[in-house]
Amino acid sequence: MAISVLIVEDDRNIAELLQLYLEKEGYAVTLAADGGQGLSKFRSLSPDLVLLDVMMPVMDGWSVCRAIRAESKTPVIMLTAKGETDDKVAGLKAGADDYITKPFEMKEVLARIEAVLRRSAAGAAEPKPRRIVFDKLVIDMDAFELTVDGKKVDTPPKEMELLFYLASSPNRVYTRNQLLDEVWGFDYFGDSRTVDVHVKRLREKLEGVSDKWSLKTVWGVGYKFEVL
Repeated sequence: MAISVLIVEDDRNIAELLQLYLEKEGYAVTLAADGGQGLSKFRSLSPDLVLLDVMMPVMDGWSVCRAIRAESKTPVIMLTAKGETDDKVAGLKAGADDYITKPFEMKEVLARIEAVLRRSAAGAAEPKPRRIVFDKLVIDMDAFELTVDGKKVDTPPKEMELLFYLASSPNRVYTRNQLLDEVWGFDYFGDSRTVDVHVKRLREKLEGVSDKWSLKTVWGVGYKFEVL
């Protein structure tokens, strides 16, 4: 069965362009021209994902998003005006899963839809263990503790999350952009160099502790947690 997408957008040209491209990719698309109609169609259709404009008649996007989030975990991607940071922040606070700024490239829209759907599917799956143990290394995300060679090491949250994410899939290589998306998330406004800085700090804590694993740079690609 096709994945269903509800597009709530009062600009007919934008709505129909989104519909055209999404249907071409195999999505089942429904349009709503204002916030009130969008909320009504959401309740009657129960779509898999909502693309939601901010400024609309009847109900604005923030109000619609809050109403959706009060009764459902359905992924919501907000469509915001270019450069309107306040719109992005308000949308995220209302419970949106991501945002896309106008004007947008359709490739970006499709990529963000796929990413949000993946995260949603992962969240609905069986919970993964939050404690990982390797030789002389324990990463405990429930307690937010890093134990290295039997000693607890003070570690900032993002370093913990980055190490846990890499170590959860040993020997898999991740690009910097993938790590930014998955660890820092859609609300991060910086660049990929922050990944390098965090890896460097982790290496200072982990270098030489064990010969059975290491935090490796894959030149020209990214990083991996290598298990020997």
